[in-house]
Amino acid sequence: MSQSNARSRNYITQLKGSVFFKCGAILATFLAMPIMIKYLGVEQFGIWSTMLTLIGWVMMFDFGIGNGLKNKISESLARNDTQKAAGFISTAYGLIGFISIFLFFTFFSISYYIPWQRVFNTQIISDDELRYAAVALSFFVFSNFWISLVNQIYHGLQKSSFVTFGQFVSNVLALVFVVILYYFYDTSLIKMVIVYGFALLLSNGLLSFLIFSSNVNLKPNLKSFDSKKVYSLLSLGVKFFVIQLAVIVIFMTDKIIITQLLGPENVTPYEVVFKLFSVFTILHSLILLPIWPAYSNAYAQGDFSWIRATLKQQIKIAFALFFGASLLSFLGPTIVSVWIGSDLMLDETLYIFFFGFIVVSVWSNVFAYFVNSVNKINVQLFTSVIAAVINIPMSIYFVSNLDMGLNGIVLATTISLSIYALIGPFQVLRILR
Repeated sequence: MSQSNARSRNYITQLKGSVFFKCGAILATFLAMPIMIKYLGVEQFGIWSTMLTLIGWVMMFDFGIGNGLKNKISESLARNDTQKAAGFISTAYGLIGFISIFLFFTFFSISYYIPWQRVFNTQIISDDELRYAAVALSFFVFSNFWISLVNQIYHGLQKSSFVTFGQFVSNVLALVFVVILYYFYDTSLIKMVIVYGFALLLSNGLLSFLIFSSNVNLKPNLKSFDSKKVYSLLSLGVKFFVIQLAVIVIFMTDKIIITQLLGPENVTPYEVVFKLFSVFTILHSLILLPIWPAYSNAYAQGDFSWIRATLKQQIKIAFALFFGASLLSFLGPTIVSVWIGSDLMLDETLYIFFFGFIVVSVWSNVFAYFVNSVNKINVQLFTSVIAAVINIPMSIYFVSNLDMGLNGIVLATTISLSIYALIGPFQVLRILR
């Protein structure tokens, strides 16, 4: 069997497994959300959602090492150099372990000086309880930050279905724990943090056991730490890191702006509609994730015919997702009413704005995943920085000056992403020529 055919067959295999487990993971998330809202209440759920966003920022602080590791593993294995791949794995684990410990103790130290009630714009939870919850969540997140490198190893080995299996396990565990909280315990933000954290750690712990028990030669150890590979990972990783920072600004500051300008209670309707439309971004990432290491493998072997054919296929898939998102923009109000209940008040135009966001986001990712996989990320780096710079002031202007409410937040994000959506296709054409 040719390399092209083997690569395509593996992609289909991984995609089938990913779809199966991702559907289960999404179902668990959708079932858990209304229970979380009932357990915490609308305002506390808004705080919880915002807290996850804040902590999610630090998950980006791996200096792009994770994405760099994924590419290095793919390139090394494409050249049948297992020892080199193992060296990159051990080096990445050492770096991320040090960063995780440093960031946790730094956050723990400064947590005493942060006015938590002001950060979350609330009086219903004491400052001490908010700090305890934030510190506990940071412990779980930083621990997971380290062991979740196993996901990049699976990607590098072109076994992305195992990553979605881990997400499925995590979401199902979270659902079970949330149901137990709802029926047997009083409302508590800290308890929610603990069950969420354990769900993350248990799932990634399982993935780590599976991969390293069957691939002993890739198991990280201190002896394989290679200082020369630190520069190799960081030189590529820093570019990914800057893009990740831009993503933080573009996506994760939205809830902070909503909390400060419109109140934490408005985070909940935004999160509900975002979660509804995220079905398409999740599905698209599900389709694209197995293709990232496959692109790296094909590029390293000079198989440009396979790359061109695959890109054309991905464009067709994108248009199918556009059609599905357009239907959801009309059916969304009915779905949310059945899913969450009629008590949640939503402006129906919000669904239209999220449709526009999906179109731009999906189109951008078709080309971004390819350039990321072959390390041609300078254009994306440039456009991401511009998008990050304009997103926050644009969001504030739309909300404060034009009185657009949540619609203004979504519109600002969409416009910011449009820069690469316009430039990205031309960059890919240039690379392939």
